[in-house]
Amino acid sequence: MIGLEALDKPLATLAFCWRLERRDGVAIGLTSHDRDLLVGYVRYRAAPGMTPSAVRSGIGVEGGDADIVGALVADAISEADLMAGRWDGAALELRLTEWEEPGAMWLLLARGEIGAVARKGGAFTAELVGAMAALKGPVAPSTSPDCRAALGDRECRVDMAGRRRLVRVSEVAGTVAHVGELEVGHYAFGSLRWLNGRNCGIVQGVIDNDASAVMLADPPPSPVEAEALALLTEGCDRRLDSCVARFGNAVNFRGEPYLPGTDLLTRYPGA
Repeated sequence: MIGLEALDKPLATLAFCWRLERRDGVAIGLTSHDRDLLVGYVRYRAAPGMTPSAVRSGIGVEGGDADIVGALVADAISEADLMAGRWDGAALELRLTEWEEPGAMWLLLARGEIGAVARKGGAFTAELVGAMAALKGPVAPSTSPDCRAALGDRECRVDMAGRRRLVRVSEVAGTVAHVGELEVGHYAFGSLRWLNGRNCGIVQGVIDNDASAVMLADPPPSPVEAEALALLTEGCDRRLDSCVARFGNAVNFRGEPYLPGTDLLTRYPGA
């Protein structure tokens, strides 16, 4: 492995390499060089328009460690995918190599997740959120009457086996997706993940459901084909009553439903 001494050569043949992995498992490699580079088993496709504005390292808790500016590439990073949220939260690595010997020098410049994405014309700007951003979170959770856990996570511990089902969406009208026979209200605050078609991989929030349809928080980003396949996951309204009656999981309830709130000061006889 060639070390940092490669940067001291009179003539350097340097290229930036990005590896992006979306939350649905799709991964791509891009390079600032004008030809594709093969490093390991990943082909970094030529994208000369991709440039990092600045990479800073130091002690701090700022959210954005770097900004990445690039052109919209139809078959790699498209405007439709950006607007649909496919790249939100994608893992990203930015490395420096020599295009004459790809991978011989493989210097890590930045690592994190894609945060805010903005587009203008045929270009986009993505913020790289580093690990230091986690220090901006609260040290201890705030008290709340509702549960702070998500259904099925390591704090909730509800077994999700049997609480997910494959459905075929017969029709979508606005935000209403018709999926067949359902238990009323069980999928409220849950999610629907598209498994095929133009929306494949996109996860949408469910507001409520009746006996045959679910109400989505937003319309699907792209038109839905008839009989599209989706994964429907149950949700929870985070109330103690639901935790006890529906899930039998009061021991793991992460809230304080009986803790007096600030409204206690306004309670007096005759109020």
